[in-house]
Amino acid sequence: MNTDQSNLTLMQLSDSFFPSGLYTMSNGLETLFDEKRVLSEGDVYDFLAVILEQQLGPADSVALSNAFDFAKDGNISGILQCDDILHSMKLVEESRNATCRAGSQMLKCILQICSNDLLESFSEKISNNESPGTHAVVAGVCSFVMGLKKEQAIQMMLYGFCVSVTGAALRLGMIDHIQSQKILHQIKPKIQTILEKHEDKKIQNCWQFSPNYDLTQMTHEKKFSKMFIT
Repeated sequence: MNTDQSNLTLMQLSDSFFPSGLYTMSNGLETLFDEKRVLSEGDVYDFLAVILEQQLGPADSVALSNAFDFAKDGNISGILQCDDILHSMKLVEESRNATCRAGSQMLKCILQICSNDLLESFSEKISNNESPGTHAVVAGVCSFVMGLKKEQAIQMMLYGFCVSVTGAALRLGMIDHIQSQKILHQIKPKIQTILEKHEDKKIQNCWQFSPNYDLTQMTHEKKFSKMFIT
């Protein structure tokens, strides 16, 4: 009997049922919708493509990739370095806090279903405020511990972000269910291209440049009334 459960694990961790809290984030889309700057199916796709190319690809996926490799080597100091670097690149407080909450929730859940010394050490560092616990880095470490391949882990994070945004677009009334699935299908080649472009980069070479997106997040941060955390 085939005992490889990685595909089942991938489905579990990437499912919206998994309690990471990603469904509570619009990642700035709510503000753009309120300002009537993103209104259609095509607009949502373009929004996703820009963030994948300018932020999640060169920054979050690189941090995840390196954290995965450091976890494979049992190198906790390398994992902490990835966490600090990515956290320092999250310029907007609301977004920075949200990614740490999602990371902490993911780590807490995985620790309950998979006992592992490395995970416990990382969790202790986060609890002692010695590491922020960003979602991408936590996902990299947890993915290794749970037996996923690095490529699967990066796909999971990038696709999960797209689901979070399209889910927000759906709840805001911008698109319907069929349109949301069309967007997720059309974005797959973009995800794969970004994965292949950044998978082997070292953590020192990660970057992100999305000033207009950062301003949008800052605007959302100051909104009096909002549906989503980001």
